[in-house]
Amino acid sequence: MSRFATVPLDPHRQVTILLAGEPVTVPEHATVAAAMLLAGWQWNRNSPISGAPRAPYCMMGTCFECLVEIDGVPDRQACLTPVRDGMRIERQLADLVRPDAL
Repeated sequence: MSRFATVPLDPHRQVTILLAGEPVTVPEHATVAAAMLLAGWQWNRNSPISGAPRAPYCMMGTCFECLVEIDGVPDRQACLTPVRDGMRIERQLADLVRPDAL
């Protein structure tokens, strides 16, 4: 018996999510990070130190570059979160920290 679940993938089954208030249709099996990249998002958060834009990197939950706000909850890892119909995703904007305060 496998510890892994089999996920039936039907490329024709789609869901609609809201990316920064804009409706986007994506495959129902996609993660939020994959959906953001499919929609052409160049960045999903900014660095709290430099303000530089950040985007999904590892796509497996180790780097935390993909943090977004999902349905009003901040600090969600987009690469580990599957999309669902009606989900609201917003970029996560950090307040800048002065480097000399570190």
